[in-house]
Amino acid sequence: MRILVVNVNTSAAVTDAIAARATAVASPGTEIVGVTPRFGAESVEGNVESHLAALGVLDAVLRYGDPYDAVVQAGFGEHGREALQEALEVPVVDITDAAASTALYLGRRYSVVTSLDRTVPLIEDRLVLGGLAARCASIRASGLGVLELEQDPSRAVAAIAGQAVAAVADDGAEVIVLGCGGMAGLADAVRDRAGVPVVDGVPAAVTVAESLVRLGLSTSKIRTFAPARPKRIDGWPFG
Repeated sequence: MRILVVNVNTSAAVTDAIAARATAVASPGTEIVGVTPRFGAESVEGNVESHLAALGVLDAVLRYGDPYDAVVQAGFGEHGREALQEALEVPVVDITDAAASTALYLGRRYSVVTSLDRTVPLIEDRLVLGGLAARCASIRASGLGVLELEQDPSRAVAAIAGQAVAAVADDGAEVIVLGCGGMAGLADAVRDRAGVPVVDGVPAAVTVAESLVRLGLSTSKIRTFAPARPKRIDGWPFG
């Protein structure tokens, strides 16, 4: 089985970290391929960057030349999953949906700890769209940008864990979800400090993708994600 794990930003270092985390949890026989978009922002932390990332991810996947069995979109709260589901025949799993749905198995209410406060509304919208908002106790910002998370892991853990502890104490959270692909690999350290289960979206999404492939299931092609109608696309700038 081959799974494409697609970073939503153009940082190769973030892609490598995400792919390493995905590989660590993948089953024997599953090949993880980390993919970085050819264009886009170096970190995705707002609406313009998120919409651009949706195009970059779609472009990167459609340009990938070898066979694959599933795609993981490794951006928390970002746009683009629906376009992939419409364009592809294989299962598509977004880390937002995978992490939040996994958290529902582990406790009554969960909280998300993300990067910057400006990303909170995007995550709120994605959880509502995915039908996952009802049991979300809160979405808290660590105050660190995506690239800062990678540059100083110890500072990242302290900031994320601090918000996780507050979510448990003040918001009624019983599970913490890491709300950024750049937080891949930090779950154990945050769990040790918060004292509750911590879900990392990257391994959660890989596990879901593997299960869908093994079950022989993929996106329904009736109505919502039916193939696009043939038509001319004018002015597409990316080849």
